[in-house]
Amino acid sequence: MLININPNVSLTPAQAKAKYRFTGECRNHKPLFMIQALKVLKTRSAFAEKKLCDGPTFSLGLACPATCTFCYVESQLGRHSAILRIMKETGRSFNQIAVEKEDPLPILRQELVDRKGRPKYPEVNDRRVVYSSPLVDVAANLPTALQTVEACKIILDNTHWQIRLLSKFALLQTVAEKLAPYSDRMIYGFSTGTFNDKVAASLEQGTSSPTARLRALHWLQDNKFRTFAMICPSLPQTDYNAFAREAADRVRVECCEHVWAEVFNLRGRSLKKSCAALVDEGFADEALRLLAVSGKNKAAWEAYARATFLAHAGVVPPEKLRFLQYVQKSELEWWRSQESRGAVLLGKAAHRE
Repeated sequence: MLININPNVSLTPAQAKAKYRFTGECRNHKPLFMIQALKVLKTRSAFAEKKLCDGPTFSLGLACPATCTFCYVESQLGRHSAILRIMKETGRSFNQIAVEKEDPLPILRQELVDRKGRPKYPEVNDRRVVYSSPLVDVAANLPTALQTVEACKIILDNTHWQIRLLSKFALLQTVAEKLAPYSDRMIYGFSTGTFNDKVAASLEQGTSSPTARLRALHWLQDNKFRTFAMICPSLPQTDYNAFAREAADRVRVECCEHVWAEVFNLRGRSLKKSCAALVDEGFADEALRLLAVSGKNKAAWEAYARATFLAHAGVVPPEKLRFLQYVQKSELEWWRSQESRGAVLLGKAAHRE
């Protein structure tokens, strides 16, 4: 892919110091850039609060080859100095580039093994769950999937940890096949908030269809791999109970260790971009329903969240359901009363005494 890089743009001192490398390759039709990273593994993260892990996460990239209108990563990394330099010098937006960490596997090994080759986390009873990826999809294409396999092997060979992998790509099945000897310590899940392939395609460009993801999920379940489900973000529904029943049936709740669910993501410009994408692809009704519960209408948004939660709680056992909800102080008491049914409370209000 030909990329015009203009070095004669205005950069801040931090951006000018930031280094990157254009590989000349593509990932899912996006130009691929490499940024040198000092860390791959984080031993503490907010994903523990969401019960996706026990603290540790790892990520091999910074900007995903896929493009989801509701993605939160741009709001987190859109001001990263190296990424800003790439965007300025190429004239491309965050969603028009794929960014990976340069040679991350040796870094990950150093984070887990000391200079004498001894594991830093040797305790047999240390069975923490590490989650990937908080930033980019772990199986967005074959090179990424194969690198994920090697990263998992490094973790599995040097710790007693378990690993949870989440993806929107059917290639996660390939990851599982290559890691079959470690299957008792691997947990695989696919994220989808809709089971309509066309609706999904309007919101998630470049991903596998929900049909393909479910086919891979069922293969994993049929072959006795550990699985979980991620039903999110889900749009407002005309019949929440029917949606929850369909979701439970499609993901085979009985075969999942846990089921996460969540309403729509409001970070950054996600709402505006998602509504525009839905309208452009002929889903005006879905866009109107999303607009009707957003903006200043906090009561409508709360009703949407509660209806979604109660529908899932009606079909998913409470020990399996993990419904993620950012709560406001005024609604805290109601959501506290639902924790025994699977509500997971997030945000500042949830942590106040």
